[in-house]
Amino acid sequence: MIVVAKLKAKEEKEATLEAALRDMVIKVASEDGTEAYTLHKSRKDPALFMFYEKYKNADALKQHSTTPHFKALFTTIQPLLADPPEIEMYQELAALERS
Repeated sequence: MIVVAKLKAKEEKEATLEAALRDMVIKVASEDGTEAYTLHKSRKDPALFMFYEKYKNADALKQHSTTPHFKALFTTIQPLLADPPEIEMYQELAALERS
């Protein structure tokens, strides 16, 4: 199960949003069913952030979505966002992974 989440910061809130999102990556590291949780920043628009998330299955995604740190994140970032987050789900079809 793949999730792509895009979040856009309000003007002059980019650094604060980035810090909150970076902190979330650290907290998600303890989740067993989360296989990848990668934060990206747009090269064109420094206010635009994107998470690439990979979960073992739908139950793992549900578990992630109910953690205290997930709920706290949205309370923290709500006043920092220019727009509601855009969240899309994908089915992985093929992958190249190197270590």
